[in-house]
Amino acid sequence: MSLLKKLVGETAIYGLSSILGRLLNYVLLTPYLTRVFSTESYGIISEIFAYVALLTVIFTYRMETALFRYASRPETKENALATATVMLLVSTLFLAGILSFFVPQLSALMGYEKFPEYLYIFIGILALDTLVAIPFAQLRLQNRPWRFAGLRLMNMVVNIVFLYFFLELCPYLIKKDFVWINNIYNEDFRIGYVFLSNLMASTITFFPFITAYKNLKSRFDKVLAGNMIKYASPLVISAGVGIINQYIGTPLLKYLGPGTISQNLSDVGVFNAAAKIAILMTLFVQAFNSAAEPFFFKHSQEDDSKIIYGQIARAFTLTGSIVFLGILSFIDPISLLIGPDFRSGLYILPYLLLAYLFLGLFYCFSTWYKLEDKTYFGGIISFVGTLITVVLNIVLIPHLGMLGPAIAALACYFFMAAAAYITGRCNYPIPYPMDKMSYYLGGAIAGYFAITFIPALFSNDMIYRILFGGIIFSCYLIFLLFIERKIVVAWLKQKTK
Repeated sequence: MSLLKKLVGETAIYGLSSILGRLLNYVLLTPYLTRVFSTESYGIISEIFAYVALLTVIFTYRMETALFRYASRPETKENALATATVMLLVSTLFLAGILSFFVPQLSALMGYEKFPEYLYIFIGILALDTLVAIPFAQLRLQNRPWRFAGLRLMNMVVNIVFLYFFLELCPYLIKKDFVWINNIYNEDFRIGYVFLSNLMASTITFFPFITAYKNLKSRFDKVLAGNMIKYASPLVISAGVGIINQYIGTPLLKYLGPGTISQNLSDVGVFNAAAKIAILMTLFVQAFNSAAEPFFFKHSQEDDSKIIYGQIARAFTLTGSIVFLGILSFIDPISLLIGPDFRSGLYILPYLLLAYLFLGLFYCFSTWYKLEDKTYFGGIISFVGTLITVVLNIVLIPHLGMLGPAIAALACYFFMAAAAYITGRCNYPIPYPMDKMSYYLGGAIAGYFAITFIPALFSNDMIYRILFGGIIFSCYLIFLLFIERKIVVAWLKQKTK
């Protein structure tokens, strides 16, 4: 239980950086960007960042996980950090150079001939974010979650400050006859300032880690490098499928949607704005994975490690189900955070929330093949998941529009979680309390159907829907307390002693 408490604490701290940072981004930027940009312009922003996310997997090729694995072994601990750091430095310079060389062709292919600067900035963000991947992983390995959280939060704050500087302060100063501002601000480049702000944030975040490259105390090991690549390669597919499921809908909507390119880009903007509301689930999954991955490796030799892994999955499902139903119960007030023109896409939200919940379960169930050094299982599962995603997107988008990517993501993550669980039972049995986990999830889904269909039979008033959603959510919490009454009673007795 002490190990479980430790994981919960570290998840909370790692989540602090993601949750507070992303909430700052969401509360301050999403309402702003979805009001100052059209749906088409926001679609362009979403498309560029989708490509950043997709290529980040290739640039980092899961060296963080390989570092966790080999830094926890006595025979490879000494040189693991230097080996991973040097590999990422060399590969990043090579890949960034290749992309930069082909920027004219790529910008023409994507329809951004007038602004190739978008792609140069995009490459800079990719390179800098890759170069801090290993130093951030080292902080996790050293149990320094507060420094990790502080630097992540700094990145978010710097991004927001520069964005408001370019899009608000500069136009204001120009109106006040500060002519020199014209040297750094161009009205036609407004979309580009969103990317430039991210580049400035990535640059400033990189500075504290320069010493990580200058003061390596170990040496590069060629044999270890080969082993790390072999270990991580299947995980690249696993990570890639997660990014593909989250972002591949953006470019496919642009080219396969039922409308013109301009209309499809508008749908891309609506889809991504609506998907922002799923942020609490994605942040919870990210925070959990950030803390859980090194935790699983460190405590794999404990006598009760399998029991702990099962309880971790149970706790994740419980919390994820509460987040799922909580967001959908109060979707009306939450939806006010995005611009009115973007709210037509909220019907995709239940599919995305459930998809991200199954992604988190996949992280829980995939523990076994990482600990057993059988990561090729993850590669196979993720490859099939990718096929499901791509095929369903191609089939569904022309007919269902933005609902297609949401359904594809749900189908893929469900398959991956189920496949990881089944293969784990055969190779590395972990006593997951599937009955309780099924109750949590089934109750949340039943609550969603109740808040979706029952209010429509009586009234379509927002106040009524919020009230009914609150009642359903409260009933669900009581349902959970009833299921876990033994744990609750034991906890209350302990507190009263």
